[in-house]
Amino acid sequence: MTLAALSRRTLTRLTAAAAGTVLLLSGCTDLGGEQESPSASEEESGAGQHAPGEQADLPLDDLGTSAAQDLPSDPASDPAYAEYYEQDIEWGPCEDLMAEDAECGTITVPLAWDDPSQGDIEIAVGRLAGSEQDAGSLVVNPGGPGGSGVDFLESVPYLFSPEVRSAYDVVGFDPRGVSRSAGIECLSDEETDQYRAETAEPGTAEAEEMSQKWGAKIAEACEANSGDVLPYLDTYSTARDMDVLRAALDSEKLDYFGYSYGTYLGSTYADLYADRVGHFVLDGAIDPTITMDELTAGQAEGFEKATSAFVEDCLENADSCPLKGDVEEGKQQLQAFFAAVDENPLDTGDPDRPLTGALARSAVLMLMYGDELWPTGRDALTAGMNGDGEALLNLADQSAGRQDDGSYRTNATYAITAINCLDHPGIADEQWQEQEAERLAEEFPTFGPVMGGDGCAQWPVPPLREPAPISAEGADPILVIGTTGDPATPYEWSVGLAEQLDSGVHMTFEGNGHTAYGRSGGCIEEQVDAYLLEDTVPEDGFTC
Repeated sequence: MTLAALSRRTLTRLTAAAAGTVLLLSGCTDLGGEQESPSASEEESGAGQHAPGEQADLPLDDLGTSAAQDLPSDPASDPAYAEYYEQDIEWGPCEDLMAEDAECGTITVPLAWDDPSQGDIEIAVGRLAGSEQDAGSLVVNPGGPGGSGVDFLESVPYLFSPEVRSAYDVVGFDPRGVSRSAGIECLSDEETDQYRAETAEPGTAEAEEMSQKWGAKIAEACEANSGDVLPYLDTYSTARDMDVLRAALDSEKLDYFGYSYGTYLGSTYADLYADRVGHFVLDGAIDPTITMDELTAGQAEGFEKATSAFVEDCLENADSCPLKGDVEEGKQQLQAFFAAVDENPLDTGDPDRPLTGALARSAVLMLMYGDELWPTGRDALTAGMNGDGEALLNLADQSAGRQDDGSYRTNATYAITAINCLDHPGIADEQWQEQEAERLAEEFPTFGPVMGGDGCAQWPVPPLREPAPISAEGADPILVIGTTGDPATPYEWSVGLAEQLDSGVHMTFEGNGHTAYGRSGGCIEEQVDAYLLEDTVPEDGFTC
């Protein structure tokens, strides 16, 4: 079965919650620098001598300074920013959007929030107008980072209830650096194909050399083509942009729904503007206290657990499952399949694009984002294990937003790196990085071997933000949703964010896949809709 056999609802939900975030794995965007042996002084000081996975007291990468974090005044009341806060959106047709009745426009924001004289950038905005329009505007973000909020409007009819769509104008925007909003340009489409497909056995010297080559090539291309905007793509800056959008929508408070990375953006906004928080829903939450390495380790474990769940379900559907034995044996067969395709790529019907091991891993990884994809995944995996890689290639292309003509619909492959490398510093100890990579490969053997290493070591801009809790003291109730089997934003992160928020209300969906709203079968949707439409706050700890 190919992607053509998937339902429209499944594809759009995947686009909403997974297409960008699948690239969050550092191993998929590994820009690691050369791993050197520790010096004698480092050995004497104990650098790198911590237990596997332990990060306490280890130094983080040196931080730069965000142009948007600490401003001397509130831009909304500062005359220096009046031209931004007084603008209106001129709505018109959307040229490249498959969303009926959608309207598009732009807002203008300063490139550097601490110095508007450095110039402006335009942020692309789209909306689906509600028929009643009695609740105002609901701003949405699909995640990533790097997901297009304008494109996400195509998914809204399949995710949000008719009542919510009627009551609200649903508004999406492309964050700075993404797609239509001064979107960064890095490699060409042809080079991106090569990058995604190139394969070496994980953990080998060849794999390390390949990682170094592509890391340098991507960093150099992004800097050469978009170096003027790279230092200003952090989430503090995007949160400031979102407040300009709030004002342009004539909203006193911001009503907001964020998936995955969108929860990090939402909680950042809430911390900057607690008194402007309206209805806030954060689904598939990211804990703002974690380092880049904790993010990677959490996902390595999350995807290993999700793989076990997928294999168990596959074995229970033996008639359509290519795996045999128990769960552990099934996982070993899957890992052996990846290794075999590393050595001998599969025919896909396109002689220029065989299925390599890297593409096979991307395809199977995507299946972990939703158990509604598992039947299709079983069929694609069966075909692959029988020598036909076409269906798996289609899945891998869907995960990266590659279109039939060979172009990529968005720049998410590179925007995610540009934003993550500013938002999340990693451990600076190189020996520890090597040990951590070995630990991930050993403990989480399915995807852990491709996830270790400092994914931002070669990035041309230093990280700008220290991991720290967010309280948003004084904000109205904020819903935080976690899914127990979420591989990309592990459940524990939602618990952590809800506990940090002064007004956090935690909700649990007991299920598999990434995020809950739009795929929980109604139980989460019912509670969230009552909150959005009737101001009914769910009970903290609600579980379904």
